[in-house]
Amino acid sequence: MNQTAYAALETRFRRIAAISGALGILDWDQAVMMPPGGAAARAEQIATLGVLRHELLTAAEIGDLAEAAAAEPLDDWQSANLREMRRARAHAMALPPDLVERRAHCASSCEIVWREARAKSDFKLLAPKLAELLDLTREAAAAKSAALGLGPYDALLDEFEPEAREAQIAPVFEDLAGFLPGFIGEALEKQTARPAPLPLPGPFPVESQRALGLEMMQALGFAFDRGRLDVSLHPFTGGGPQDVRITTRYAEEDFFRALMGVLHETGHALYELGLPAAWTSQPVGQARGMVLHESQSLLVEMQVCRSDPFLRFAAPLIAKSFGRDGEAFAAPNLASHARRVSRGLIRVDADEATYPLHIILRFRLERALLDRALGVDELPVAWNDMMRELVGAVPPNDALGCLQDIHWPSGAFGYFPTYTLGALSAAQLYAAARAADSGIEPAIERGEFAPLLAWLRANVHGHGSRLTTDEVLRHATGAPLSTTAFKRHLQQRYLS
Repeated sequence: MNQTAYAALETRFRRIAAISGALGILDWDQAVMMPPGGAAARAEQIATLGVLRHELLTAAEIGDLAEAAAAEPLDDWQSANLREMRRARAHAMALPPDLVERRAHCASSCEIVWREARAKSDFKLLAPKLAELLDLTREAAAAKSAALGLGPYDALLDEFEPEAREAQIAPVFEDLAGFLPGFIGEALEKQTARPAPLPLPGPFPVESQRALGLEMMQALGFAFDRGRLDVSLHPFTGGGPQDVRITTRYAEEDFFRALMGVLHETGHALYELGLPAAWTSQPVGQARGMVLHESQSLLVEMQVCRSDPFLRFAAPLIAKSFGRDGEAFAAPNLASHARRVSRGLIRVDADEATYPLHIILRFRLERALLDRALGVDELPVAWNDMMRELVGAVPPNDALGCLQDIHWPSGAFGYFPTYTLGALSAAQLYAAARAADSGIEPAIERGEFAPLLAWLRANVHGHGSRLTTDEVLRHATGAPLSTTAFKRHLQQRYLS
């Protein structure tokens, strides 16, 4: 029996998904396990697999099969899958293979240089390689701009969040930039008027922190037969839907940092683990984009795990893990630590009120870098100036400033806006979940996360890429994305 054109496409995209999965594991290994001497070979491996994936996507037969499949009878999922296949192919067709290889190779080697530069807090070590990668990113943005009919920055945004556009993001960010400084001032004033939280003196042994993180992952619903927890310089979630790798980093003097990192990445992992199982090897079965991905990590970490119900559940487990007792490790004091507003320097450690300002800074700077309005060598000074303006704090060195993130050294220009768009989505989704099921928060206080996870599976995870991000939000919450729920959440949590 002859295979239909659509079925033939599924076979080819299954191979493409396998290559993507292999790349995910190689990236994870590079960050977690690979010895430094393997860097050059790894860069070659990643670049080669990237080219092979690109060749499969751009093969002439894919275009012919897509045209033929469009005339075949398809159900809703198959039609959405064909749409996503075409979208992936359009992005791939926009770039010549040699640019794909050069960009992948440069990003892999740039990331290695970044690790050394960050350790030495010396941006000058990274600057030449970052400038090279930025040139390749501009070249890719220009090629995609011409092929897709988008502005260069929009073409980069579209890699991480389909249909995201600068013209829509900029007003949202300006709204937040106008609201947050005044709100943060009020929150800090209210915080100062209250008694300071009792200290949580360390040390907190790393093995105890790891055991606590694993216990929390288990409670949240992480499937350990399909994933694992490790350590990396920068926390992340990698691998794929059938093999999810998450990482955190530990500091013996502060258990909250690693714990919240684990909870954040578990949110990402739950999304991956909840994608439609029948479609995991196809584009429609993959995460819609990074806005929904970040919404799930921030919903878990910020909305849920810094809330009173969660901390009442977690407090005795935290105390037991470190052999502590007393008021310092009771839920009210832990809440004071978990929800402390601070003009901090580090994005991944930022509270939810200042976090969007860290993202707005990066959004503005990466646009300036791509437009050549800002030179790479000027980045540290520009970063510090904008930190002073937006957050009210100035980094004392590069490691605490422009070297803190892995995104630009790995070539991920256009990724940062999804964090704050994800935070807005998280507030909107969690408000809708609680409105739909009043038992969610009481269950969380008992350490039962199944009701929340069931709502997320039905309303977010299970759609994969069948619906757009806007459609997911409208279906789940009854409204398009806005700042309303996020502002209301901040005011209720910090000013009431």
